[in-house]
Amino acid sequence: MTDAKLIDGKAAADALRGRIAADVAALKQSHGVTPGLAVVLVGEDPASLIYVRSKSKQMTSCGMASFEHRRPESISQADLLTLIDDLNRDDAIHGILVQLPLPAHIDEHFVLNAVAPEKDVDGFHVLNAGRLAAGIGAMAPCTPLGCMALLEEELGDLSGLDAVVVGRSNIVGKPMATLLLHANCTVTIAHSRTRDLRAVCRRADILVAAAGKPELIRGDWIKSGATVIDVGIHRIATESGKSRLVGDVAFAESRAVAGAITPVPGGVGPMTIAMLLGNTLTAARRIAGLLSDT
Repeated sequence: MTDAKLIDGKAAADALRGRIAADVAALKQSHGVTPGLAVVLVGEDPASLIYVRSKSKQMTSCGMASFEHRRPESISQADLLTLIDDLNRDDAIHGILVQLPLPAHIDEHFVLNAVAPEKDVDGFHVLNAGRLAAGIGAMAPCTPLGCMALLEEELGDLSGLDAVVVGRSNIVGKPMATLLLHANCTVTIAHSRTRDLRAVCRRADILVAAAGKPELIRGDWIKSGATVIDVGIHRIATESGKSRLVGDVAFAESRAVAGAITPVPGGVGPMTIAMLLGNTLTAARRIAGLLSDT
């Protein structure tokens, strides 16, 4: 058996950004609207700083406006909520992203739900979660959207396929399962308490690994020819004392069994940021009354 096809998330993201840039230019020319994204970063987490810089660079490369609001880790929840309220009222801003994680003294759920639903480009607000479940024009989380784009590009129509999502977070697992249901898949959500997780994974035509555990999914858990989407990203130590990036899937042994698989890095990650740009464009169109929210 030959190795599985690599699903190139970087190439897919590059192509999507090209389409978004063209749409942004057209929106500016026809309606004078420049989509704007405000990113709120609390603290100095190195990984978050790198991620925010990447988002800002990609926003500006697509012709969008990027607004960065850094606050110290000691900021009070009340002051953070005041900032979000100001951004909700700012007509130049169409999307608001609160970079996670937040400091322990801040209620993450409360803060995320303070973002106006129409500007919630992360799709974390409870109203957007409910609209997504109901299939009513929701702003969906970026990582599941990116996964769906890769699956549809690879497989086309997903109707009738057996899909297993390993992970039940509000950020990836649950919305991923919902999007797969909307695509007419038969969906199972598995997690740490699933009995015989290996057997559940082995029946999947589509396996989405979002458990947050390095190399949890082994090669003998994969159905022959399945399409594997690896959402995880972890830095682990090697015997040489250096480190390397891995996903939730044991890549080498799984690639020998799967039909197609995303690498880590270079798979889901690039699509997540590209979908953030797409959500910001969608928010700008809706706020301008150019796109229905149903």
